[in-house]
Amino acid sequence: MYKNTGFISFVLRRFTGVFLVIYLAMHMFVIGSVNLGPAAFDARLALVQTNVFKILEIGLLAAVVYHAFDGVRLLMVHYFHLTNQRQSLFYAAFAIAALLTVAGGIPIILFAINGG
Repeated sequence: MYKNTGFISFVLRRFTGVFLVIYLAMHMFVIGSVNLGPAAFDARLALVQTNVFKILEIGLLAAVVYHAFDGVRLLMVHYFHLTNQRQSLFYAAFAIAALLTVAGGIPIILFAINGG
């Protein structure tokens, strides 16, 4: 039960969904500090501009891309009745998400290395 692609997809979708909610809360924490004045906003913005957060941005990219492509996969399975292709569609969605994460993560890493 725990090794089939349906369960793996379910766990990854829940994990990425939670990660996106945490990101949204952090985003509101930083952007909401604009009401506290420029000093508070600059302090919170400096916190999220560290290299640790640049690495977390790659995780955010991975979460967004996987969550989106898995959602499209679920819509295809449901509305086009592609139940026999569920496993292949999962692997395709996962592979596309991985490729896009690598393609988008490389510029983020290069930006962090170059002191951006």
